[in-house]
Amino acid sequence: MQLRRPGRPHRVLPRIASGLLLALATACLDSGPSNTPSNPATETYAPSLGVNISQMTRLSDALYIQDLAVGTGATAGVGKAITVTSTGWLVNGTQFDSNVGKAPYPLVLGARQVIDGWDAGIVGMHVGGKRLLVIGSDLAYGPNQKGPLISPNSTLVFTVQLLSAQ
Repeated sequence: MQLRRPGRPHRVLPRIASGLLLALATACLDSGPSNTPSNPATETYAPSLGVNISQMTRLSDALYIQDLAVGTGATAGVGKAITVTSTGWLVNGTQFDSNVGKAPYPLVLGARQVIDGWDAGIVGMHVGGKRLLVIGSDLAYGPNQKGPLISPNSTLVFTVQLLSAQ
């Protein structure tokens, strides 16, 4: 079986090679999700979120907190069973989750039942308190896509109200 006509130069391989090079170059220039973890200090936040990172308490490069209301009840600590209500947003103001007005979310703080930013950011809250958490991707979902809205390496913003701590 002959793949080309006699006397004609073979041009298929150069075409395939140049096509592969073009595809590889395009893939390298893709502006898709970054492999770099997010940095809450350099994000631009939707005004509706009320985030002023310079006025928040920095617990780490990936976690900032601000008490919106200081509670007077028991204190949340590692190993305590707590219940919370919360709302989560992307930095552009898109809400991706909320249980406000629904059943409270129960968890044991520090038992890795939630993202690391929650385990660290809720510690020290008092029952009745409400706290703003800004969580970089290192303490959230990292390089993983989470559902249809949370892209890899996303910074997340939460308001969390502590309802009980035992």
